[in-house]
Amino acid sequence: MSILQIKIEKAGYGKKTILSDIEIEIAPNKVSAFVGPNGAGKSTLLKSVMGILEYANGTIHYNGIDLLQSRTDEIVKAGISFVPQGNRVFTDLSVRENLELGGYLIKDKNKLGENMETVLSYFPSLKEKLKMDAGDLSGGEKQQCALARALMLRPEILLLDEPSLGLSPSLVKHAFGTIKKINQELGTTILIVEQKVREVLKIADKIYALRLGNLVFEGEPAGLDEERLKEIFFV
Repeated sequence: MSILQIKIEKAGYGKKTILSDIEIEIAPNKVSAFVGPNGAGKSTLLKSVMGILEYANGTIHYNGIDLLQSRTDEIVKAGISFVPQGNRVFTDLSVRENLELGGYLIKDKNKLGENMETVLSYFPSLKEKLKMDAGDLSGGEKQQCALARALMLRPEILLLDEPSLGLSPSLVKHAFGTIKKINQELGTTILIVEQKVREVLKIADKIYALRLGNLVFEGEPAGLDEERLKEIFFV
């Protein structure tokens, strides 16, 4: 049983093809991690799911919808949220306003408040800074704010692109722990692109390794030993 069926013939930017012949099925309520060297096509795969590439050929099916034929706003409404890399927040807006923007589809104010309370339970440090401009947060707090905003619609699938980027080792451990907790307690299916392979192996249920735009490994984290990692990243 899968929640997302990805069949990408080619995907990329301009005349440059980044991904070729990718076929993946994503299990529901699990953490699926995509690893590989820079330029392997990991972020391109997430952008294919979100419909924000210049071109992508193939099909990506979710709840009967072909995402490659859908606009990004339609994909969000269908139940998929995306946190791009780089701690992207609306810097001139308060933390509360950032979260409210994340829940823009929720018309019921009580429901919006309930969702915000649930989301903030995973990011307690943000609860004390709701009136602060998001641009004044620390790097780790901005990442939390971006993730919290993406959760406001309680998506069925959450895409995370390099959530550990720029974080200290202690914050990386905390961030991954929070991501796993969200997956387990909310039942959110998570697709995560990550360079910190050893850390993401600890929280992932399934690993997909990409190299030069091709899928070179698919399996449980235990199957990705040191020798296989060297082949993927350095050979």
